[in-house]
Amino acid sequence: MTVVTFLSDFGTADDFVGVCHGVILGACPGAQVVHVTHGIRAQGIGHGARVLAGAMPYLPVGVHLAVVDPGVGSGRRAIALRSGEGRLFVGPDNGLLITAAEASGGIVEVHEIANPDVMLHPVSRTFHARDIFAPAAGHLAAGMSLAELGPRLDPADLVRRVGIDHDLAGSLLKAAVQHIDRFGNIQLAVFASELDGLFAPGRLAEVVYVRCAETFTDVDPGELVLYADSSGLLSVAVNRGSAAELTAAEPGDEIGVEFSPSRHGRIA
Repeated sequence: MTVVTFLSDFGTADDFVGVCHGVILGACPGAQVVHVTHGIRAQGIGHGARVLAGAMPYLPVGVHLAVVDPGVGSGRRAIALRSGEGRLFVGPDNGLLITAAEASGGIVEVHEIANPDVMLHPVSRTFHARDIFAPAAGHLAAGMSLAELGPRLDPADLVRRVGIDHDLAGSLLKAAVQHIDRFGNIQLAVFASELDGLFAPGRLAEVVYVRCAETFTDVDPGELVLYADSSGLLSVAVNRGSAAELTAAEPGDEIGVEFSPSRHGRIA
């Protein structure tokens, strides 16, 4: 049984996810579909790329379908690629798949999805997830080779990162709010590992004066804490409270973090 994972920005209020799930099963009735999330911020390519990469170590090797596609209907390519671990990724050529694939053994083979026999017809200009990506994922799960999808591409020609989600100048970080979860925790668009060692539990940083920590209870109830979440992304929380309510932050806002506030040092 082949596992097909599915990530998108579709939400669950409409029929988009269910329809794509059905198309996958139509091409591969024995597939087991795992829905990673459909709560990616609308058109948030970077958000989707980071969530996909963060989830990959916990997902079985299989076919990984990801669709966050603001360029649907344009000249952007539909692609499928294989990583060094043998994972197959399907989605738009907009940078969404790159981080996860490179963290899964690197990109070893890429093909454009161009074979009309793989697609549903007529192909909608606005729902390629249903008509191109889901069928391709299903056919790959059923044993189709990448070469049967279309011409081979050079991995170096793929679209890489789109947009800048964070900037680090010395000890000052400016990062976009990527996501706010149901607890009010603010996830920033940067991995703690990207901060050149600036983030360390016990260190003081300044958002509205915040302590770097490993978990919520490292600070007193009601206090802000800066931590690396379960995906490794830098996040802001309030122990037993909502950082989103306290800061009035919303997805897409920018938050500044000073890791060397002049009046504070490190707490052992």
